[in-house]
Amino acid sequence: MTACGLDFGTSNTTLGFVGPAGPRLAPLEGDADTLPSAIFFPRTGATLVGRAAMAAYVEGQQGRLMRSLKSVLGTSLIDETTPLGRQRLGFRAVIGEFLREVKARGEAAAGATLDKVVLGRPVHFVDGDPSGDARAQDALGDIASSIGFTDISFQFEPIAAGLDYERQVAGEELALIADIGGGTSDFSIVRIARGHADHTDRSSDILANEGVRIGGTDFDRQLSLSMVMPLLGHGSPLKRKGLSMPVGIYQDLATWSAINRLYDGRTVRSIRELEREAAHPGLVARLARAVEDERGHGLALDVEAAKINVAEAGETVLDLATIEAGLSVGIAHADLVEHTGLLAERIAARVGSCLTAAGLTADAIDALFLTGGSTRLSHVRAAIRACVPKARVIEGDTFGSVGTGLAIEAGRRYG
Repeated sequence: MTACGLDFGTSNTTLGFVGPAGPRLAPLEGDADTLPSAIFFPRTGATLVGRAAMAAYVEGQQGRLMRSLKSVLGTSLIDETTPLGRQRLGFRAVIGEFLREVKARGEAAAGATLDKVVLGRPVHFVDGDPSGDARAQDALGDIASSIGFTDISFQFEPIAAGLDYERQVAGEELALIADIGGGTSDFSIVRIARGHADHTDRSSDILANEGVRIGGTDFDRQLSLSMVMPLLGHGSPLKRKGLSMPVGIYQDLATWSAINRLYDGRTVRSIRELEREAAHPGLVARLARAVEDERGHGLALDVEAAKINVAEAGETVLDLATIEAGLSVGIAHADLVEHTGLLAERIAARVGSCLTAAGLTADAIDALFLTGGSTRLSHVRAAIRACVPKARVIEGDTFGSVGTGLAIEAGRRYG
């Protein structure tokens, strides 16, 4: 057994392979077969990944947390460096260190060296930029090669999810596979049939692919900018008439891949200068404390948790005591829909494009297969379902369907 399927996700990562009992996902952290795509570089001691990385940060250990690593693929950040203490490390090396640990844990579970891999990829790493999309795939392939994979290929993530779903069907049907993940939303229309599972060439069964670079982290970002950042001065005026707080600082603080660049003395000094010029300096003082104490990642984690709580319970109170004692904000489902509804609409619009590309009407779709963490958001689900109202809805493994499908594909290509 030397082949595996690797789903390097914006929020979570899985690795799977085909064994005697069929495809399975490797336990990557304790008994969990999902590993949060996070890495923590402590001031002293060994690097941590996954839940352990986030726990170390939340517990107050000194060091640098990085999450949503996949989001730098397809951006200029992939060829830049980030400060880690007194040193700087390239983003390629950061991703490589994370995936090297994933590979090692997968090999421990498989009891063999894994040197062949099918990597999942979104339909579009970069919207509307084929050359940028190719560079992103090449970068991921180069990183995979650098950590010891010798045979590397790719499969669209929604196609992989479709391979997992295909194991459940008895006959033939047309399925719309919706993979709404942390960084991208991807759709494929696939002809599904159990008898096709062993076919080497499935190109005739793939009728259309569509995607957009919108995912769960964008919902987090928009919720943060709308509900949390105003408490830190976002949108508040300066003393000089007609001027307000610069938006760039808040956008960076609300964006996982950009938070780290705020953690330098120049940014803190700039915020303190803005505090003196602000019409509401108390709000900007909160921003200054958040950046000085490097609480940006903790704030992003809290916003993400609040989003999930609202999705599950309808409302929540986001405690911001790490910024200021007694500070909090209530968030209801109506707030989530108000501030992220346009994102849901933009995601659903890709379904229409996918149907058009396949030459099909909505009524032709037999099944809607949902996977990816952001399918838990009811307004996202509703927007997608409205595009194919007659299709029956199939719930996939929220975080594991893509990885399982990639394992199936790896077994077929390299078995």
